Amino acid sequence: MRRRRFARAAAAAAWFLPAAAVAQTAALPPVPAATSESIAVPKGARLVWADEFGSRPLPDAKRWAYDTARNREGWYNQELQYYAANRPENARVEKGHLVIEARRERLTGQSDYGGQDYSSARLFTRGLASWTYGFIEVRAKLACGKGLWPAIWLLGTDGSGGWPRLGEIDMMELVGWDPQTVHGTIHTGAYNHAQHTQKGATTRVADACTAFHTYQLDWTRDRILIGVDGHAYMRFDNDHQGDPATWPFDKPQYLLLNVAVGGWGGTHGIDPAAFPSRMEVDYVRVWQMPKR
Repeated sequence: MRRRRFARAAAAAAWFLPAAAVAQTAALPPVPAATSESIAVPKGARLVWADEFGSRPLPDAKRWAYDTARNREGWYNQELQYYAANRPENARVEKGHLVIEARRERLTGQSDYGGQDYSSARLFTRGLASWTYGFIEVRAKLACGKGLWPAIWLLGTDGSGGWPRLGEIDMMELVGWDPQTVHGTIHTGAYNHAQHTQKGATTRVADACTAFHTYQLDWTRDRILIGVDGHAYMRFDNDHQGDPATWPFDKPQYLLLNVAVGGWGGTHGIDPAAFPSRMEVDYVRVWQMPKR
């Protein structure tokens, strides 16, 4: 998720941009990285990790953890949600789908409650699974409504250099006030929103909120492709200069799924009628080429 500056927390990483800057940068387009080419699982790649979300009631603890690090202090990016853990109202498996649901409610009974008026969930594979290069596909139907900000994204596991130097790949972002536009973006030390140099592109998905689509990432040593339903719309090439400021993507990254409230999604206000709103995920699959 874009619009953040890296900071360390006890349990997880978090990202921040001052309030005045959120609205200011939200309208800034990324540096163009558009493309029009096919995107598909590479021939010879092997499925190395997957979650098909079967019959268990909650997300599989062997595959997913919950990010709750900033609940008490409040989340960065001017986000307004409380991220719950092990709470089926916010994250559950329903009819074979992972459901991440944002709700308008105050969870005053939680020990780490920070005064939020909304609840949601942020799941990640940090500490459980990470990958260097590969093809990732997530079939999902997105949460929509003014004020919502669903995302499917990756972050580098090595946070010692801070954000954005650790590298971030946003394989899908959508803001509820523009529900037919899907964003794909990368952030690095050289290319990021703080410098207005982030690299990204958008594509139109007219029924992103009402139908399932496959959101795809093809990440190799040479380039990153981001696409939807077999059509890539964003490309970022490795300049092969050996500078981690321009290409930090030769190290492992972990996956995150979340529905935020406010922040970029709230730059045009929040509609109370939008809640509850859910992102449904049919599956998550990761392929990699065999090591030589």
